[in-house]
Amino acid sequence: MVVQVRRTERSLELDLTGEWRALQFAQIDAALAAIDLAGTRRLVISTEQLAALDLSGAWRLREFLKRARDAGAEVTFRSAPPDQLRLIDEALQAAGAPAGASGQGPGEPAIRPLTFIGRESVLFGQDLFMGFAFLGRVSVTAARALTSLKRLRPISVARHVYDTGITAMPIVALIAFLISVIIAYMSAQQLRNFGAEIFVVDLVTIGVLRELGVLLTAIIVAGRSGSAFAAEIGSMKLNEEVDALYATGVDPFEVLVLPRVLGLVIALPLLAIVADLIGLTGGALLCRYLLDMPLSQYVNRANEAIAPTTFWVGIIKAPVFAALIALAGCYRGMQVRGSSRELGRLTTQAVVQAIFLVILADALFAVLFMEMNI
Repeated sequence: MVVQVRRTERSLELDLTGEWRALQFAQIDAALAAIDLAGTRRLVISTEQLAALDLSGAWRLREFLKRARDAGAEVTFRSAPPDQLRLIDEALQAAGAPAGASGQGPGEPAIRPLTFIGRESVLFGQDLFMGFAFLGRVSVTAARALTSLKRLRPISVARHVYDTGITAMPIVALIAFLISVIIAYMSAQQLRNFGAEIFVVDLVTIGVLRELGVLLTAIIVAGRSGSAFAAEIGSMKLNEEVDALYATGVDPFEVLVLPRVLGLVIALPLLAIVADLIGLTGGALLCRYLLDMPLSQYVNRANEAIAPTTFWVGIIKAPVFAALIALAGCYRGMQVRGSSRELGRLTTQAVVQAIFLVILADALFAVLFMEMNI
């Protein structure tokens, strides 16, 4: 059975069940033909029990919905309509749209400042709404995937951990080493005037563990992996590979977005630990050769300067930063359509927004930890 029918006084309710694929055409056509739409004023359709829906099944559903509307019924869905229906409607609209239907005509006046501000405000509001919708879609997909280990796609997650984590270790280690050396050198130059060279250790250890280690790592990953996510998914959108996933009944958010988010959430804390270790090592080397500070003295002072929560304050930020970077990259990648120029523009937006969100989140963490006296 592919359709469960329930009639009430005011509406006809249909629960789509099982698999709506090309192989089930005979069963689907028989079930839909048996539904009597006479006198139906409202048709309510539920897709929550639908196991799979490909483009062929969506076309059959669309024909049935058209027949119901022609019969005078108001068609509504209990949840969001399937993406396959949206894909069919967009394809039909694109095929029937006249050339040059959009854009500014030669006789139209230039955009005035107030009009520009209003248009950008509306676009920002729409983009914000779509961003929250994207976040909700990812959250729902993650909740569904937690019911099965297979749906979490551990092989794909492991590949993204390798791509975003293991291969990023050299550049992260190099940047962490150089930044810690720079901080130690500048601090030593200033504190030497007051005979307080020992506090260079405090500045390096606390600065690297609490802020610089995870923040610089997140910025590097945003430029490296955030752009890669946007470019990869954007290229798939241009090549209609994402539409092909919809057509075959596969959820692209489960296949493309969720593994990238999980992979980066796992990889970034590990990269932050590597950056912390390399950063402390760089500070120790500079203190040894610039200040003639023995390694044992550096380690003892570092142990005195580090509070029990210093290391964990930095590590707690890493998964949040990773989620923001991955979501920004995947969100902009899923928006790509039309041309390669859009791919470049949205990839740039993904990097800029990921870095902005990371710095904003770091500022909010700083205020939170200050209020908690951590």
